[in-house]
Amino acid sequence: MAVRGIEVGHIFVLGTLYSSKFGANYIDAAGVSHPCVMGCYGLGLSRLLAAAIEQHHDDKGILWPMPIAPYQVYLCPLYRDGTKVGETVENINEELEASGLEVLFDDRLESPGVKFNDADLLGIPLRITISTRTLEKKSVEVKWRAEKKLKSCPSKGLPLQLKRWLQRNCSF
Repeated sequence: MAVRGIEVGHIFVLGTLYSSKFGANYIDAAGVSHPCVMGCYGLGLSRLLAAAIEQHHDDKGILWPMPIAPYQVYLCPLYRDGTKVGETVENINEELEASGLEVLFDDRLESPGVKFNDADLLGIPLRITISTRTLEKKSVEVKWRAEKKLKSCPSKGLPLQLKRWLQRNCSF
């Protein structure tokens, strides 16, 4: 039976090439000295990441599994210049990071479409969007990368709520 796979690690048998040169010997049951038979192994980080991406993606980009995601939260402020969004998002970023969450804070002055597309391409598991509309409701917009549906979440107590959600969704 043939099955497709990806090599993420390898093992090489080195034999006695190095042990004999360095005098790495062992004594057998009869008391005779022999060079050790050596081997080495390697795991390729880039291969592991490639395998994860191959298994976890869609037509928009990467869907990082939580245990290996480079960040847990993508913080996405919209239209922050000249609004309360700028100050509020800075405070939320500090709160999230102080609570131990790994946050990628997108402080670029780009349109919502550009930021949302980039967020999907990067594949960070949870996107938090803050805009003047969400601030009026004292909330933030939350979206899991793997889902289409948006959720509204109160901005008060946000770090604790996000940690709960992230713990529940921390599986492959």
